[in-house]
Amino acid sequence: MERCGWCLLNELEIKYHDEEWGVPVYDDRKQFEYLMLEAMQCGLSWDIVLKKREIFRSCFHNFDYDVIAAYSEDDIDRIMNMEGMIRSRKKIEAVINNARRFQEIRREFGSFSDYLWGYTDGKMVLYSGHETGKVPAANGLSDRIAADLKKRGFKYLGSVTVYAHLQASGVVNDHWSGCHCYEKLVSQHPTIKKRRDKER
Repeated sequence: MERCGWCLLNELEIKYHDEEWGVPVYDDRKQFEYLMLEAMQCGLSWDIVLKKREIFRSCFHNFDYDVIAAYSEDDIDRIMNMEGMIRSRKKIEAVINNARRFQEIRREFGSFSDYLWGYTDGKMVLYSGHETGKVPAANGLSDRIAADLKKRGFKYLGSVTVYAHLQASGVVNDHWSGCHCYEKLVSQHPTIKKRRDKER
């Protein structure tokens, strides 16, 4: 079975690639989890993030952003002292801050998913060339979304992090065309083909 080359490090990455990466996400809690996993990754490998995923879920009430938005200093201390947790106070504070900003987007747009998918009219984007493996770290779409999120007060969500989230949540399909996931996702979801968008 053919897969994208980035996921072949171990069984955990293969499982994530086969079952989650690139599958369109419309559930806001899952959106928040994916987004915060990308934020937690800053300076770390994706392998480390996946291995610590259950610790993150335990620390952050399974990424229930309404619960996280009400966190206090005691919660920050609890998380900082959790065995196996990444002890970055700034990242922990960013997750709490982002949960509050997430609520604000929900109040304005109905859901974060409606906000995010609004950038592509609800369609999965297929950028020309990406299916051959020529995938950028960020592009014009992630630049626009990251700039808007920053304006809204989100933390640790620059254009590179946002692009990774767009890939993970299926807004952009960056599976290699020979990967067994590519055609399956394209056949099951509405798509739009675009030229490479301010690639870097």
